[in-house]
Amino acid sequence: MDLENGRCRVVIEGISPQIDGGRYPIKRIVGDSVSVRADVITDGHDLVAGCVRYRPVTEDKFVEVPLAALVNDRWQAAFTVDSVGRWEYAIEAWIDGFATWCHDLERRVAGGTDITVDLLIGARLLGDAAKRATADDKTILTTAAAAVADSKADPAARAEIALAPELASAMARNPDRSLATRTATFAIVVDRPRAGFSAWYELFPRSFGPPGAHGTFADAEKVLPYVASMGFDVLYLPPVHPIGRAHRKGKNNSLTCEPGEPGSPWAIGDETGGHKAVHPDLGTLADFDHFVRAAAGHGLEVAIDIAFQASPDHPYVTDHEEWFIKRPDGTIQYAENPPKKYQDVYPFNFESEAWRSMWEELCGIFSFWIGHGIKIFRVDNPHTKALAFWEWAITRIKAEHPDVLFLAEAFTRPKVMYALAKRGFSQSYTYFTWRTTKHELTEYLEELVNSDVSEVFRPNFWPNTPDILPEHLQHGGRAVFCTRLVLAATLSSSYGIYGPAFELMENVPRAGSGEYINNEKYELRHWDIDRADSLRHVIARINEIRREHPALHNNHSLEFHHTDNDEIVCYSKQDRASGDAVLVVVNLDPHHTQSAWVTLDLESLGIDGEAPYQLHDLLGEGRFLWHGAKNFVKLDPHEMPAHIFYLKRRSRREQDFEYFA
Repeated sequence: MDLENGRCRVVIEGISPQIDGGRYPIKRIVGDSVSVRADVITDGHDLVAGCVRYRPVTEDKFVEVPLAALVNDRWQAAFTVDSVGRWEYAIEAWIDGFATWCHDLERRVAGGTDITVDLLIGARLLGDAAKRATADDKTILTTAAAAVADSKADPAARAEIALAPELASAMARNPDRSLATRTATFAIVVDRPRAGFSAWYELFPRSFGPPGAHGTFADAEKVLPYVASMGFDVLYLPPVHPIGRAHRKGKNNSLTCEPGEPGSPWAIGDETGGHKAVHPDLGTLADFDHFVRAAAGHGLEVAIDIAFQASPDHPYVTDHEEWFIKRPDGTIQYAENPPKKYQDVYPFNFESEAWRSMWEELCGIFSFWIGHGIKIFRVDNPHTKALAFWEWAITRIKAEHPDVLFLAEAFTRPKVMYALAKRGFSQSYTYFTWRTTKHELTEYLEELVNSDVSEVFRPNFWPNTPDILPEHLQHGGRAVFCTRLVLAATLSSSYGIYGPAFELMENVPRAGSGEYINNEKYELRHWDIDRADSLRHVIARINEIRREHPALHNNHSLEFHHTDNDEIVCYSKQDRASGDAVLVVVNLDPHHTQSAWVTLDLESLGIDGEAPYQLHDLLGEGRFLWHGAKNFVKLDPHEMPAHIFYLKRRSRREQDFEYFA
């Protein structure tokens, strides 16, 4: 045991929130409250007091907020993080000598014990505090010390002075902290609101040129009103860099590339440049900058893909061969995920002896694109790169640009996904794509929302991606697309879709795979975005609901409610500040009408169980009057497989008036 001062008797344990003993920062959104709790204990019967000390790391001074007692030696204090960047907090606690003395004095007075000596002790405590106090408190405490020490005065009157509430307040403002115990500091990364609430839309700019022609940034600008009309706020572009020709993949991932086939955007780099260049067929960097500004004019923030891998034609391969893995035959190791082979891609070697120069260059790629107006990065397969690199690079970038966000595309083992979040990723893809039953959804969301994972891991739910066409989308028809859309957009405060494949309900896989046939990763597509059966209007309405209801801007309030049919899932979200509450009921069966009795937790929803309450279906615009906790629902998936209810909570009198009006 290594003690700085063995006389410090207060022990602080059970601190929350913190991750791995404070090794990694917790995450918050600007404006969030941070509620800190801890067990604060000491030997004997002395009373304790304490505070939470917090600050942005850019500030020199800590701000303090007093700890308040809960139960069983558990204490709490809260503060608000009001700026983006890195913050820190610590807990400090001490023996409250004056409060202990007052407690004992009250008991002695009540018991008729002689308190002469006790009053002298109290006077000394008051006098010592006066020496620590500022001007106003100094006068109060000095005067009180003299009165309590006055042996000519009646002891009962002296005790009454000592026990006055205003004197206790003055003493609490000037405690003796010479033997205080202080914890280490715990870090907080505070992000801008988009880190916690966002709707993403992915498209390939090259697919929006004239039929059969490679699209440009200028062509893609014409699609911006369409994306904005659906209510998205993040427009995500796959890699926009030059594409290598060596081992270029053809249509449907064929090893044979026919003349004119564009190749995969993830095979980055050719003679025209690498990660700091744009594909010549898309345009120039100036054209890219114009696209970013045009998107902003439509309320869209552009995110780009960063994939740390290289085509065999990438300048890095010739200039920095030491950054790659060489096989015994002298060739460079291409990427594999057996049985899949990616001959058109070379992974970087994070065990290279030249790792320092490689780290600097890779980090510089982010800085380059930040210089071109990009503040959101979707990172491809970060789990195949060194965790230490991400912690170093993200911390370094956010120190200079605290508003930059990183989305981890890591479909891997859960603990690896959480490890990436600990090391700085702002959001992450999840297993939602494959969670389809009520039990699977409930269990998974409970893990994400009601465990320590929620302190660092922000889920971003995607029903589909260019890589993933899950089986249920292949066979469930229009209903399952609507179901997965509602679930993604309301279970998680951040979600995204790969379009236009999603709204046009593309559902045909390549034989023997869970990927799309005629995959846009390997060929140009031409999308009829004005098709009559498109889901664009459903998407627009759901995104409108999300924007209008603060309850859907968070995950922490998610609560599942009981249903007596496993094909019906019901859950709610609330926003305490605004009083907004949303209840979602979804039919998970895309083929059949399902019904259920739903039992709500009325207390948690703030609903008077004795009065009727109104639900407004924000999707179908119907209005329902429910009574009590248990109510009946019936959903036809061929009409709309879900209700998104706005819960109108009023006083009993208001509800009765509306009911009888």
